[in-house]
Amino acid sequence: MIRDRAGQFTSAFDAVLADAGITACKIPPRSPRANAYAERFVGTVRREVTNRMLILGEQHLRRTLDRYTHHYNRRRPHRALQLQPPRSDRPVVDLAHERIKRRPVLGGLINEYERAA
Repeated sequence: MIRDRAGQFTSAFDAVLADAGITACKIPPRSPRANAYAERFVGTVRREVTNRMLILGEQHLRRTLDRYTHHYNRRRPHRALQLQPPRSDRPVVDLAHERIKRRPVLGGLINEYERAA
């Protein structure tokens, strides 16, 4: 787990994480932007997934997050990449001249679009 050096995280907090098998990595001192990528992803997951569905347990949460992480890294368009996914498993296609097929993800909570065959 990546965390900052805020005062509310005591050594007892790190001990509880260590007992659960989680290693806490502290960001460097006086570097508030070091945690920005993790915070951005967590905020996106909260807005797009967990705020919109009822999580029934740890296994359900893990399955949901695994599926969303796959969607986030392989299909979801990113603004910094000119609306292309970071690690796409599909070739780039001009959808202006193609038929488009919608595929629901996470029970229709999110939709992915691709060229129809």
